[in-house]
Parts: sequence; structure tokens; C-alpha cells
Amino acid sequence: MNHAEVVDQAWEFLRGHSRCELRFDEHVRPIKYIVASDGRPAAPVMVAMLEAVDCVLFVPECSEGAMELQVTLLPFHERGEDGAVADRWRIYHGDPDDVRWAYFLIDAARFGEMVIDGEALIRPNPLAADESRLCRYMNQDHAEALRRLCARFGQMAVEQPVMVGIDPMGIDVRARFQVLRVPATEPMNNAEDAMRVLHAMSSAAQSG
Repeated sequence: MNHAEVVDQAWEFLRGHSRCELRFDEHVRPIKYIVASDGRPAAPVMVAMLEAVDCVLFVPECSEGAMELQVTLLPFHERGEDGAVADRWRIYHGDPDDVRWAYFLIDAARFGEMVIDGEALIRPNPLAADESRLCRYMNQDHAEALRRLCARFGQMAVEQPVMVGIDPMGIDVRARFQVLRVPATEPMNNAEDAMRVLHAMSSAAQSG
């Protein structure tokens, strides 16, 4: 596997999760994050995290084999121009425990045995402008298809799934206790691709 393929896998791994652990100085705390439309992870954070000198994200948790991201926290205000990011986080995860917000600027990452430049993992979402419309389409008009997708391609039965996000490699579905990642069977680079792929996956799930 060449370097570009490993970088793609690392990006998919980061994008495919929504929980991690943050080590800030000598402390470790669980974090729920989203990936903003410009590709930067974001989350509510503690003041101590913003003041820490050394911050490392472990995806999905601080353990052997985790993806490690050396990050710099960039604070933002939820009532400012980045308020939509905080709103999107709430759609994914509910009400936050902390009132401060920050982007995680990725300085470098370790994925397996490879060290990756952080900029390679910050990828804008080409479906961002159509995300709300696509989620509404699936949630309002194709709820049963969404349940089938979760069971077949997400390996989880979800009684009341709510699609909360989409990007070229999959969809994010809010279940009762977590956000489920449902990988796409092929890349979805625009809204037309997304509609076609989701319908094909739904048909496959129904027939299978």
C-alpha cells in the first residue's frame, strides 16, 4: 500500500468515528466530535483543554492501535460566525457538557506505523451544501430504507434512525445511544451520486 492510500484510509478512519479521547497535559478525557464542512474536527471543550500545552486526540480511545493526532485547539464562539458548527454538533450528540468550543487543528497524525502530515487529513466536504436536504429526504421520505441501511451496511438494528450527516464515503446516523457510521458502497462526490448510491444500497438491503 502506497502513502496516498494510507492517507486516504486514515482520513476515512477519522471521518468514520465521532468519539475519541483527548490527552491534555497529564489528563485524559472522552470527547464527542464532529467533522465540520471544511474538514476540521470540532467539539465542546473544557477551559483546561484550551490552556494545555500538549494535546493529543486518540481515536477512538487511548489504547494500543489507536489513531493518534497531535492537535492545536482553536477556540470559537457558538454565537459567532461558527455557530452552525455548534448547532451541527448538537444534532449529532445532544446538549454538551461544556460551554467552550474549539476546532482541532491537526499538526500531525500517527496511523498504524505511518506518520501523516495533518493538512492531508483536513478535507472539505463536497456534499456540505446538500447535506441538510439529503438528510431530510432520507429521514422524512425513506425512514424504512434508512433502517435497512443501518442493519445491512452498519451492522446495527436501529429502531428510529436519524440521518445527521453525509460525506463522500458514508452517512452518519444518530441512534439511541451513539452515532452509527454507515459506509457507502462507492464514493458519493455530489448530490446526484448520493441519491443514486443510497437508493442502490437500500435496494440491496431490501433484497438481501
